[in-house]
Amino acid sequence: MENNIFMADRKPISFEEYLQYDENSRGNLGEELPVLVYRMLEYSLKEELCRRYGKDVQVDIFRSAGRMAGEYFAKHMLNLDQPLDEFVSELQKKLQELKIGVLRIENVEEETGKIILTVAEDADCSGLPVLGETVCNYDEGFISGILSVYSGKLYTAIEVDCWATGDRVCRFHANVEESGK
Repeated sequence: MENNIFMADRKPISFEEYLQYDENSRGNLGEELPVLVYRMLEYSLKEELCRRYGKDVQVDIFRSAGRMAGEYFAKHMLNLDQPLDEFVSELQKKLQELKIGVLRIENVEEETGKIILTVAEDADCSGLPVLGETVCNYDEGFISGILSVYSGKLYTAIEVDCWATGDRVCRFHANVEESGK
């Protein structure tokens, strides 16, 4: 009970505060984690949210969290002041360097802003059995956040192909949201 009283008096910890990291804090283990450890966290959260609130809420929460992370990623890890081709090249390198996945752009419609892209070796799903549905909702939000920050327009990315649907890459359709929606 005393712990709850203490916590009520504290200001909430911000997302950015949680991302502060002292590189010397894991002198023996280093920065990297196996994909299995990442997936235990991700899929246990998905399962628990689904049980408590239903699948639609779980998907919405993961997309929202992914968007928050994607916006942070774009603002703090990428150069936003460069042409699209150079931005994509930098993004590809950063995603590979961090072992998030291998990004490829399949198509860009400059008039509409629609982008079709794939992520191979995705940390979320590569190697999963065929489950019959796309599972990379966090990635949908992550991509949406990155594209929104870079372009200054509100993007929404939806996964259309996934390892969990029998494909060997995750394919996303990213579109600029119409104003007023």
